[in-house]
Amino acid sequence: MNRSTYFDYIEDKINHLATRIISRGKLNILNLNIHSENFYARFVNELYGWNLSNANEDNQNTEAIDLIDDEKKLIVQVSSTATKDKIERSLEKPLIVSKKGYNFKFISIAKDADSLFGKSYKNPHGCSFDSNSDIIDKNKILKRVFNCGIDEQRKIYELIEKELGQPEEKAKLESTIADLINILSADDLHTGDSSINIDPFEIEDKISCNSLIASKSIIQECSIYSPKVDKKYEIFDKEGVNKSLSVLRTITRIYVNERVKGGSSDTIFLNTIDEIVKLAKNSTNFMPISFELLQTTAEIIVVDAFLRCKIFENPTQSYASA
Repeated sequence: MNRSTYFDYIEDKINHLATRIISRGKLNILNLNIHSENFYARFVNELYGWNLSNANEDNQNTEAIDLIDDEKKLIVQVSSTATKDKIERSLEKPLIVSKKGYNFKFISIAKDADSLFGKSYKNPHGCSFDSNSDIIDKNKILKRVFNCGIDEQRKIYELIEKELGQPEEKAKLESTIADLINILSADDLHTGDSSINIDPFEIEDKISCNSLIASKSIIQECSIYSPKVDKKYEIFDKEGVNKSLSVLRTITRIYVNERVKGGSSDTIFLNTIDEIVKLAKNSTNFMPISFELLQTTAEIIVVDAFLRCKIFENPTQSYASA
């Protein structure tokens, strides 16, 4: 059915974008936020029938206002942060005074805003703002998309297709990496496994040696899961010869390809994770899971390869050649 096809694609892309914004935000890589602001202007215009334009085009870094519709008298703050303080800081900006009679709306493009609805907010300039209807998050947006007519959904689908990429083709091959993600994602990831000792000093040395600054937190957080991955590899190798080797070789090849493209160590690291995600999703044996869980398991697998010195420089080798 076309409605299901349209909505599934839109929902996947919007959730994917939100997860990427959050992930990159933790690493203080904010270029995606800027692109997302421009995308959301066009997206909500189509979805709500507004005529928003980027308020920062004529006046860079306009305080409190990212998007503006003078015809419908709307001012919109687009944010990857969804907190009461963020909204109040937007409402208290002096620039709001010059927009009397305008309705202020807050759009959270990454995080759910359920806890913000219906609350009272400091609104020193008396801007028109109702926290029940004027706070919009991706869940509200997707509900509206779901209830759109098929022609409206098709227009939104075509817009997102142009902005965020073509629908992915159906996978034609199985991959061992998809098998690993399937079984790892079904495991309890709330805690790590301390049965295998991991030397934190060795990890720090390798992070420092490879100038992995922004990615440091991902490596530190995911390193505790390496023993779990090791146990999965043991199971793999009982099922078939060199299955674990094929996974690690694939990760190494992807890393080498990203390194050839150039860029900082952090960019190469993050792109390697993204390519693992794509490979898994494009595999016939991949069991559908949430994008957030897929992203997490991909990070764990890549960090494990990092700890095994299958990707990036080994500090011992680096020092020896110095």
